Amino acid sequence: MTKVAVIGAGSWGTTFAKVLADGGNEVILWARREEIADEINSRHRNADYLPGIELPANLKATSTVGEAVAGAKQVYLSVPSQSLRANLGEWGHELDKDAILVSLMKGVEQDTGLRMSEVIAQATGFHRDQIAAISGPNLAMEIAKEEPTASVAASSSLATATAVAATASNEYFTAFTNQDVVGTEFGGILKNLIAVAIGIVNGVGYGENTKASIMTRGLAEISKFAVAYGAQDGTMIGLAGLGDLIATCESPLSRNHKAGEMLGRGYSKREVLKQMSQTAEGLSSVAPVLQLAAAKGVEMPIVEQVLAVLEGRMDPKDIAPHLTNSGKPQGE
Repeated sequence: MTKVAVIGAGSWGTTFAKVLADGGNEVILWARREEIADEINSRHRNADYLPGIELPANLKATSTVGEAVAGAKQVYLSVPSQSLRANLGEWGHELDKDAILVSLMKGVEQDTGLRMSEVIAQATGFHRDQIAAISGPNLAMEIAKEEPTASVAASSSLATATAVAATASNEYFTAFTNQDVVGTEFGGILKNLIAVAIGIVNGVGYGENTKASIMTRGLAEISKFAVAYGAQDGTMIGLAGLGDLIATCESPLSRNHKAGEMLGRGYSKREVLKQMSQTAEGLSSVAPVLQLAAAKGVEMPIVEQVLAVLEGRMDPKDIAPHLTNSGKPQGE
């Protein structure tokens, strides 16, 4: 049995704490709100984020970070990407210096363009071999219902990736391993942007042909980007790339898909952010990803049109022709 901590009691953090507890680990979940921690401990529920899901008895919660991470050999981080650095600045000194830190987040830091594993390394001083990222087709509610799911645990250290995969796997959740942290993280980040695009055209009312075209060309677009930054081709057609893209683009459970739908129906970015109870990481990643793309000379016409809609420069109804044809002949 491994003692692990999960930081962040939203839908994904709570779900992953359940995954870890169901794998036989001793799990402590940190919740920012004391009432959520109390509900988890007394009723084995987190009704705000996972309504109807019963949590295992070996999953405990606390609203004190120090209590959560004390003695934890693995610490899973599931906070909004834009607040990660500030969070680590507050309590990173309480982490066991030999612990493995695992990112469950799928975003890019706006000011720096850094991936979450890079932010973790920079903010804590931990060696990259102590850091891992988990990504894949991971819709929280489906996993919380124990529907069979596979994912990827990636680290520059195969030993670290293997340790995380072993800890995170159980009867309904299987974690595979790789050492392509760049591809694994960018797969999770970039598919959110394509999911926003799919949500937009769905909100407008376009059909399956349009969505299939965008998804297929979107995969090519995000693959070129990821490879330009050192990802392996194979990662982008695996669980962390294509698998995550399909799940996020197709499911109404996806926050990014939902945000896109609202944009397609005429809501402004401000209205979308105001109405959504949880963070849609794709909205905050669009601008920094395009900056990173420009630095490598990678064209991302789909993501550029998503930004135009977000900024109010394009009517969502005009988006599909631009998304499926960048204006230049392209091979399949």
